[in-house]
Formats: sequence, structure tokens, C-alpha cells
Amino acid sequence: MSDSVDTVEKEARNMGLLVYAASFAGYIIPLGSIIGPLIVWLMKRDEFKFVNECGKNCLNFKLSLLIYAIVSSILAFIGIGFILLILLGLMDIICTIIAIIRAGEGIAYRYPLTINFIK
Repeated sequence: MSDSVDTVEKEARNMGLLVYAASFAGYIIPLGSIIGPLIVWLMKRDEFKFVNECGKNCLNFKLSLLIYAIVSSILAFIGIGFILLILLGLMDIICTIIAIIRAGEGIAYRYPLTINFIK
């Protein structure tokens, strides 16, 4: 019995990890950082509670980053936006790597500075 529970738990962790990792698609495909996690989340959210939580956290963060990037792009006209865009890019990479590591441990990572669009 415990083998079957461990297998389900491991699969849930792997799918949660995949939700976070799929956000790196944004570096190849426009809006891929939102579309990648969205696809995995929609496919597996009803099957695994952990994936549902990971997907919501990831999508809320990526949507928040999109808003921050738009505001930073506007602020680029007065100079400070360029620095903010660089900081947002670094924050995205660092937080996503942390989220992937945490998902592997079975913890749904809560990103900083996130607006909760999906509850």
C-alpha cells in the first residue's frame, strides 16, 4: 500500500516541478512563461492537489511579473525602468529555480511580490 502512495506522491511532486519548470518556456516562446505552466496545470490540477497549488502559485507570479515588466518598460523612458527590468529578470530566474527545488521536496513554493489573481 505504501508503494502506491509513494508513487502517487512522487508523481504529484514531479508534475508540480514540471509546472514551475515549464515557465522557462518564456525564454524561447513569447508568453511561454504563462502558457507552459497553464497547460500543465490545466491537465493535472484535478488529479493532484499539489499540482493545483503549484500551478496557482506559478501563474499568479508570472502574471504579476508581466504587470511589473509592463510598468518597468514604461518607466524605461525616465531611465529607472531598465534597472527594474534587469532585477525582474534575475528575480524570475532565481525564484523559479527555488520553486523547482521546493517542488522536488514536496513543498509548493510561494513566490514573493505576487498578486493573487487565481485563488
